[in-house]
Amino acid sequence: MQTTRPSRRTVLTGLSLLGLAPVLAACSGDDSLTQQAGNADGKNYIAGDGSVREIAPGERGAPVEFSAELFDGSPVTGASLRGAPALLNFWYAACAPCRVEAPHLVALHEQFEPQGVRFLGVNVRDTATTAQAFERTFEIPYPSVEDARGEVLLNMTDHVPPQAVPSTLVLDAQGRVAARVLGAVEESTLRALLTTVVDEAAA
Repeated sequence: MQTTRPSRRTVLTGLSLLGLAPVLAACSGDDSLTQQAGNADGKNYIAGDGSVREIAPGERGAPVEFSAELFDGSPVTGASLRGAPALLNFWYAACAPCRVEAPHLVALHEQFEPQGVRFLGVNVRDTATTAQAFERTFEIPYPSVEDARGEVLLNMTDHVPPQAVPSTLVLDAQGRVAARVLGAVEESTLRALLTTVVDEAAA
């Protein structure tokens, strides 16, 4: 059974809860969808609770397995991500918290991609046109797979509740889930989680 490291989890959860309010305020602007973040009432998504779970190396399960295609048709598998840490972000364009977290994911990609971390979006709903419009708006620099049929998400049900979007998984270099965030990511929290797997890979 997977367990968390209490002291680390407590710190990270605290960072997430403390950071979420200013994140929402700073990123909302005039985007009406963004302003809906944190309130799923009547909206077509179920907001995550912002919880953060980090898993000690000796307690991680098997590497994640999935097979999917990028919107351009290129194949991606769980195995293709192994050999370096990776981040999987589950999203879709009309999801308000997804819009809130997008700038933070872009900033983290800029910081960690040079260190070998691979970022991959998993779009659970959109057509290519809608997804690509979102990516242009927020200048997303990394690709996403198309998962409207939920095949990737179903393979991740041990880690991600099917209705909790956005969700983010941090994978270690072996492709195992090292951490999970349900809900919009808080930049400093996710930075700490990514730093952990980068340091592990370098050790």
